[in-house]
Amino acid sequence: MFVDQVKIYVKGGDGGNGMVAFRREKYVPKGGPAGGDGGSGADVIFEVEEGLRTLMDFRYQRHFKAPRGEHGMSKNQHGRNAKDMVVKVPPGTVVMDDKTKEVIADLVEHGQRAVIARGGRGGRGNSRFATPANPAPELSENGEPGQERDVILELKLLADVGLVGFPSVGKSTLLSVVSSARPKIAEYHFTTIVPNLGMVETEDGRSFVMADLPGLIEGAHQGVGLGHQFLRHIERTRVIVHVIDMAAMEGRDPYDDYLTINKELQEYNLRLTERPQIIVANKMDMPEAEENLKAFKEKLNEEHQIFPISAVTRSGLRDLLFTIADTIEKTPEFPLEHEEEEETGVHRVLYKHEADPDAFKITRDPDGAYVVSGEKVEKMFKMTDFSREESVRRFARQLRGLGVDDALRQRGAKDGDIVRLLEFEFEFVE
Repeated sequence: MFVDQVKIYVKGGDGGNGMVAFRREKYVPKGGPAGGDGGSGADVIFEVEEGLRTLMDFRYQRHFKAPRGEHGMSKNQHGRNAKDMVVKVPPGTVVMDDKTKEVIADLVEHGQRAVIARGGRGGRGNSRFATPANPAPELSENGEPGQERDVILELKLLADVGLVGFPSVGKSTLLSVVSSARPKIAEYHFTTIVPNLGMVETEDGRSFVMADLPGLIEGAHQGVGLGHQFLRHIERTRVIVHVIDMAAMEGRDPYDDYLTINKELQEYNLRLTERPQIIVANKMDMPEAEENLKAFKEKLNEEHQIFPISAVTRSGLRDLLFTIADTIEKTPEFPLEHEEEEETGVHRVLYKHEADPDAFKITRDPDGAYVVSGEKVEKMFKMTDFSREESVRRFARQLRGLGVDDALRQRGAKDGDIVRLLEFEFEFVE
C-alpha cells in the first residue's frame, strides 16, 4: 500500500523543574541558596532517510512525545538536557501545521533535518533568584512545557520524469520495459493505483527516475477518479512524458486525449505547463496507428517532436530515452512553492517574526466565574511551583504585570469572585 498523506501528533519534551535547596555544611556559615536549574526538554526532529519510500510507518505510530529534561539538583547541580527525538521520514516529505496550514519543512535530501516541535527550557533553581534584598529565596521555576502540535505529512514523489496519459495507454508497460520496475499491468482502467517508480539507464550510462503516474481522466483536478491525490505527484517532476494510444483501441481520438490531459494539468496547477513535454505515440505496432499518427500530426501543427514507439515490441525506445535524458539535463528543478517575488524580478529575503501570542483573554462561565486563558499566562502558570508561598507571590506579581488584575476589575470582578485558570480556581482579592 502506498501512503502519501498522514496526520500525526508531536510534542517537544518539557523542561526539567528547577530546585529549591540550600548549602548546609558544617563550617560554611550563610551557605545560601544552592538549587540547580532543570535541563532542557528534547526537540522532535524529522530527518530524511534515503531508504524510506512511503509514510507507511506513521500508520502505526501517530504520537511522538520527546522526553523531558532532568530536574535540577542540590549543590547547584543542573539537570541533564534530554536527548533529541529523531524521526526518520522519506525524501520528498512536506510537513504542514494542521491548524495554520503553514508549511513547516520541505524535506528533500538525505540527512536533511528540521525541528518540528521544540522542547521547553529548564526551570531556574533558587540560586538564580537570590538578590541583596532576598539572599535566600524559597523560589524556583517549573520547566517550560514543550511545543505540541498536530502536523500533516505529505509525500511528494521525487521522480525526474512523470508519465501522464489516459488509463490503459501503455504507461505501465513502457515503464516495465525501460526499467526494472514491475508494475501491475492489466486490461482494465486504473490498474495503477499507486505511482510506480523505476530507475532508467540509457545506453550511454545516464540514469533518471521515471514515475508512472496513475491514469488521469477528465475532471481529475476536481478530484474525479483518482484526482488530486496523484496530480500532486507530478508537481516535482522535471519532464512530463505524455503517452498517447495511437491505435485508438478504445475508440477515442488521440488528439482529443492530448488536449484533455493537457487541460487537466493546466487546471490543476498552471506551473505544470511550464515543464517540457515529450509526446510519445504508443502502440505503433497495431493496425491503423500509422494513419492516426499522420492525422494527429496535422492537427497538432506545433513544433512538437513526436516519438512513435511500441512498448511491446520495444521499437523506438532508444531514441526516446536519449531525448528524455537530454531534456532533464537542460531543465532546472522546479521549486515547490510558487514565490510571487520572482515575477517582479525582485528577490527578497523573508524574515518571519513569530507573532507575540495574546498574553491573555477573559471570559465568563455560566456559573459567573471569570476564566483567564491565553498561551502566555498558561505557560507562566505551568512554570509556577504552587507548593511554595514565594513562588505563588511571584506568580501574582507576574499576573499584575501582565495587566490581568486591571482587566478583571474592568470586567466587574469583586472581592471574593471566583477566577479560573486551566483546571484551577482562585479567589479575586482586592
